[in-house]
Amino acid sequence: MDDNARYQVLRNDEDQYSLWPADLEVPEGWQPVGKEGTKEECSAHVDEVWTDMRPRSLRERMEQAAS
Repeated sequence: MDDNARYQVLRNDEDQYSLWPADLEVPEGWQPVGKEGTKEECSAHVDEVWTDMRPRSLRERMEQAAS
């Protein structure tokens, strides 16, 4: 990744996050979350919001099994 580039934060249907160059088209299966900035700013945002690294489908199965 280019440290001088602008990035955006993306999230997929499994609530997994990724940094993506802001000037490129968002790949299929991913949605922008509204955060754009430097690599460091976007990484800090991901660190703040992505507190459970398990995919959403796994979290839901585990919750169902616990009920």
